[in-house]
Amino acid sequence: MTDTDPLVPVLAGLVVDTVRFLDGCEDDEVDPDSTVKTMESVAGVLQRLPEDQLDRFLRALTDLAEAETDPHRREFLESFPGACRLVDDEG
Repeated sequence: MTDTDPLVPVLAGLVVDTVRFLDGCEDDEVDPDSTVKTMESVAGVLQRLPEDQLDRFLRALTDLAEAETDPHRREFLESFPGACRLVDDEG
């Protein structure tokens, strides 16, 4: 895939939306242990991406957040890298 590959932002958005859905589920909708395990798994996979792929993923998130009109989704997109420990909290 290249930096201009349209699949990158689509997949990045799907990952974030899946985690956002799980994060917003009530205990009677999705088992809390399953939610935590899935969210940790997603973060773990993303943390193991090679640096160039992680950079592309983070750029896609930034672009998605900048274009997002829903303030709640925009906030989630912006906080996602820190919540998944994909970036340093410095700065």
